[in-house]
Amino acid sequence: MWVCRALCRARAPAQLGQRLLPESSRRRPAAASFSASAEPSRVRALVYGHHGDPAKVVELKNLELAAVGGSDVHVKMLAAPINPSDINMIQGNYGLLPQLPAVGGNEGVGQVIAVGSSVTGVKPGDWVIPANPGLGTWRTEAVFSEEELITVPSDIPLQSAATLGVNPCTAYRMLMDFERLRPGDSVIQNASNSGVGQAVIQIAAALGLRTINVLRDRPDLQKLTDRLKNLGADHVVTEEELRKPEMRSFFKDVPQPRLALNCVGGKSATELLRHLAPGGTMVTYGGMAKQPVIASVSQLIFKDLKLRGFWLSQWKKDHSPDQFKELILTLCDLIRRGQLTAPACSEVPLQDYPCALEASTQPFVSSKQILTM
Repeated sequence: MWVCRALCRARAPAQLGQRLLPESSRRRPAAASFSASAEPSRVRALVYGHHGDPAKVVELKNLELAAVGGSDVHVKMLAAPINPSDINMIQGNYGLLPQLPAVGGNEGVGQVIAVGSSVTGVKPGDWVIPANPGLGTWRTEAVFSEEELITVPSDIPLQSAATLGVNPCTAYRMLMDFERLRPGDSVIQNASNSGVGQAVIQIAAALGLRTINVLRDRPDLQKLTDRLKNLGADHVVTEEELRKPEMRSFFKDVPQPRLALNCVGGKSATELLRHLAPGGTMVTYGGMAKQPVIASVSQLIFKDLKLRGFWLSQWKKDHSPDQFKELILTLCDLIRRGQLTAPACSEVPLQDYPCALEASTQPFVSSKQILTM
């Protein structure tokens, strides 16, 4: 289900409340101040006024589109996914929370409709994605400042563009930033069917790395295993299999991984640590099990294992916008070469958002919900 979120957000926190007022409660801007049309556009947006269960707090509302200023860009949203971080943000359980009321969604792709007089980096017709989280992409249209957007090539698939700015970036940085991996080295990960997990499989294959992919047991296990292997997965095992003594013989033929990627926590993370090579690193970027990561003293002392964390928002803070743009272009090159595809997606019209939100919170759902406008 493709859920397209319009990119309508206030450029300053103090303006957010005004921007999210229903159209009947706001005074319309003068037609001359809006460069796209004589009448202000009406925008549909998924808005939440307080934190809680997304099914209960998210509402589809009609908003007015703000006037386009000199440094602004009018964007028509094309598609926007529902990511776990979006759900956590609505619940109030995330490291970055917008001022309420807020429009949901941190990721998506839109097409430029009009630009202000001082805008030089984008032009009508360009595809753009958010430069940073918190823009509120679950809307049909939005007005952003130019600095809040990054141009992406329009010759890549729409699904890839809509899901480009979070999961593939996270996967690439974790593979590149924590261990000096060489072709033939192994990487082990849990939540292998997640958006990040699927990107890890493909990017690792492009780099010549082997992946050991851990899944929870499920009714459609063989079907999912086949799909991950078609993406380039070398090995797929269940969490139950990973705990068995037979895995010792498995690692006689496969190099012990020097890098583990943990999105689950709890016992699943403990098993990843148990199979890491001495001196290896486990990077935690999620906590789906909502359980702590537990490492034994012997693993830390005698194997010298390292525990690290990764959050893409923090990486962006620590690096320049140009470095993020370079990362995006690197991933676009992989997409063009057929080495990186979008995760399995289900498209959902914006008005059908309740079923998309519900599917996004269900276990064993391997298809990312994407809102379409």
